[in-house]
Amino acid sequence: DGYPHLSAYERKRLKNITENAKFFAALKLHEVSARLNQIATKRQSHVTKRRKPKKVEDETARRRSMRLLRVEPLDIPLLETPARPGAEEYPQVPVGPLPMVPEDQAENSNWTEALLSTWMRISELKADDADRGTPDIKRYQESLSSMVLREENIRKVVKARVCSMAIHPSESTILVAAGDKWGHIGLWNVSCRSEEGAHIFIPHSFQVNCMHFSPCNPAHLLSLSNDTLRCGDVTRAVFDEICRSEENFSSFDFLEENASTAIVGHWDGDVAVVDRRTPGMSSELSADIGFRRTRTVHVHPVNKQYFLAAGSMDVCVFDVRYLKAKGNKPLSSLTGHTKSVASAYFSPLTGSRVVTVCADDKLRIFNSKSIQVLLIFKNQSNKIRTRENSQPKPGRAIWDPKQEHCFLVGSMAQPRQIQVFQDTGKLLHSFCNVDCLSSVCSINVVHPSQNILVGGNSSGRLHVF
Repeated sequence: DGYPHLSAYERKRLKNITENAKFFAALKLHEVSARLNQIATKRQSHVTKRRKPKKVEDETARRRSMRLLRVEPLDIPLLETPARPGAEEYPQVPVGPLPMVPEDQAENSNWTEALLSTWMRISELKADDADRGTPDIKRYQESLSSMVLREENIRKVVKARVCSMAIHPSESTILVAAGDKWGHIGLWNVSCRSEEGAHIFIPHSFQVNCMHFSPCNPAHLLSLSNDTLRCGDVTRAVFDEICRSEENFSSFDFLEENASTAIVGHWDGDVAVVDRRTPGMSSELSADIGFRRTRTVHVHPVNKQYFLAAGSMDVCVFDVRYLKAKGNKPLSSLTGHTKSVASAYFSPLTGSRVVTVCADDKLRIFNSKSIQVLLIFKNQSNKIRTRENSQPKPGRAIWDPKQEHCFLVGSMAQPRQIQVFQDTGKLLHSFCNVDCLSSVCSINVVHPSQNILVGGNSSGRLHVF
């Protein structure tokens, strides 16, 4: 009423503000706030840390696992756990040529010299070039049945899982090379039949994915690791470095009989062409073939310009003459694989067949009358026996170099065995020995002219039939 110039709304609003101010003043909130601050300050000044209770000496001890504490139980010795090789035990291999000196050189250098001299001697001998031809299936089965595994032909040649193998083509001496996942290469003179017959060399820092004796000079052993391709030359006792890359190498094969050029697969899917005659450690060409992963590459035995690449679910034939950095198209694709493909190889004499191993537990055989047309044998794919749990599956199926129509693969069947199939899908023979073979041989190699089969397992052990 004291503000006649205000409107009715403004007078009502002013009245509400005045009444609210009187109400909050009656509550005396400023006094309450001061009292609360005083109480909080007082309590904080009297706060003391809680004293820890004294430990009772006779209190029952907390039960702890003796296994986790690494404490040896009474009267029961604790088994020693093998430690994984560390950086100190296996240092990085230096770049460039390496002397061919084994890991145990200091103890038995004479034995090592004997092994290397044997390798050199048998490399100078020419194998019989007579045309043996492909034996008929009946005679071939008889030869397979005559091959046996004896205890003296089993040996731990490398320290870890066998990732690759190669066998010397000599017809007088059995010399096997095995590469493991730590970059070691073991050389074993099986014919020696003594302790000094095998030695380990360390030319790589990572696992040895692929190995081949040179087809024109078996005194050369080429080995491929994740980061480098090397040539072990026994005549000069040196591991030369041919190619080095930051890309992870997976496999290689020779493009020519003189082994001067090679096609190299990368784990990231690319392929590269390497020429040993050119200076430098880089490849001549790196080509994107459209694969997410390339596990194996294999050159056609007759038409060397063609090579086969196998990857995630891809198996394709390419012409090396038309490779370029980008935009490569395959000549032919081998379809039907539903999961990752572990390997794919041409048949050894004509290349008219291809065998593949897939993670769907099937072996597939492809047949071709011409390189451009590859047809699958329908209903002829063979299911590999596996357990229902997650045990590792067999690695690769390889052709017998003496037989155009037959290939071998490690099997999960019990008893453990290496199976030989005909390209029609028929099982011809199973290599097994209940007393001597108790593990899966996922990596296998067959002698090019003799009835000799070598199987390698995950512990570095080789079995020679």
